[in-house]
Amino acid sequence: MAQVLQFAETYVTEDLVLRTARSLAHEVGVDAVTPGAGAALRLLAAAGNARAVVEIGTGTGVSGVWLLRGMRADGVLTTIDVEVEHQRIARRIFVEAGFPSGRTRIITGRALDVLPRLADGAYDLVFVDAEVTGFSACVDAALRLLRPGGVLALNGALAGGRIGDPAARDVATVTVRETIKAIRESEHWVPALLPVGHGLLAAVRC
Repeated sequence: MAQVLQFAETYVTEDLVLRTARSLAHEVGVDAVTPGAGAALRLLAAAGNARAVVEIGTGTGVSGVWLLRGMRADGVLTTIDVEVEHQRIARRIFVEAGFPSGRTRIITGRALDVLPRLADGAYDLVFVDAEVTGFSACVDAALRLLRPGGVLALNGALAGGRIGDPAARDVATVTVRETIKAIRESEHWVPALLPVGHGLLAAVRC
């Protein structure tokens, strides 16, 4: 199984821009999405013909580049992070990837402070790559922000491989477990848990 997962992760290769962004993420201590998860994000954006996307957690631009490459040519990525330096790197990466400045709206601040200022039902995809303590609030925000048929993507849904271990009762694992259970049982979402990267929960808003 490990070999199969490794093959899946390397099935879509990353170019120099993404490899550079990933190297910079490592340097500043950011855990960027894996190539497999990035490819899944690009697919979700492309399948939904996404024009307006919200990303919670800019990092150094790895996931942002993947998302932008799946979006429509006139699409705009709104990306939120508290780290100005990380966003400075991401801005450079987006330019190096060939995206004009008008394709991104980079907002510095806490997601839970910024999200209430975004318009209801105006987005095609919301990608959450944040601290697990904010998962539930981010999911609630996504429900408001997404149009019907829009997609929520939640990174880290396997809780570091502990999600299926009933003995794992640490706060982070319990929080992830409760969040993905709530999404599964909600009438507002049609979910699937994709075993790529750190686990990508994808759910379509009903």
